[in-house]
Amino acid sequence: MIKIKDYPGTLFLVVGNSGAGKDSIISGVIANYPATLKKIYSPRRYITREASDTENNISVSPEEYANLDRKGKFALKWHIYGLDYGITIKIDILLKKGDPVIINVSRTIIEKATKKYKNLKVIFISVPIDITIKRLRERGRDYGKYLKKRIQRARTHQKFPEADAVINNSGDLDNAISKCLDYIIKTEKSNME
Repeated sequence: MIKIKDYPGTLFLVVGNSGAGKDSIISGVIANYPATLKKIYSPRRYITREASDTENNISVSPEEYANLDRKGKFALKWHIYGLDYGITIKIDILLKKGDPVIINVSRTIIEKATKKYKNLKVIFISVPIDITIKRLRERGRDYGKYLKKRIQRARTHQKFPEADAVINNSGDLDNAISKCLDYIIKTEKSNME
């Protein structure tokens, strides 16, 4: 049995359907995070997809990913839509120092992550299905069966009851960023008390 990691830093895992705006919200939180609190970090994800101008990921081949995985380099990892994703064990160093960490992940790893990290909060980004479909088509990142899979998954995953916070991102992005930021700041301040 794996011993749960009880670090002083909070691990914020952001989940939501493809096209929910998770990366945009995370970027907004990082840009507006108060300097009076410990710096918040958002480590880049490793992904077996070609690099994109719209994502700040580290693109690796399936072979490179498998090699990193064999060496135990990933703290969190998942496979979805034909792609492998990984977050390196560097997050443990940040969390040990008491730094908050925020990451865009798949909800498929939440159960495993909660058994691994004690100080963890899940933020669900909620967007109605019609807006999700429009965004997925506009971003042009997925085609054919993978686009259909993302849309179908969004239809069947409109809620995530296990989330600690739900942020609606169907309207003004700045408003969603502000609500997410408020939740994180409140959590961090309560940790300091």
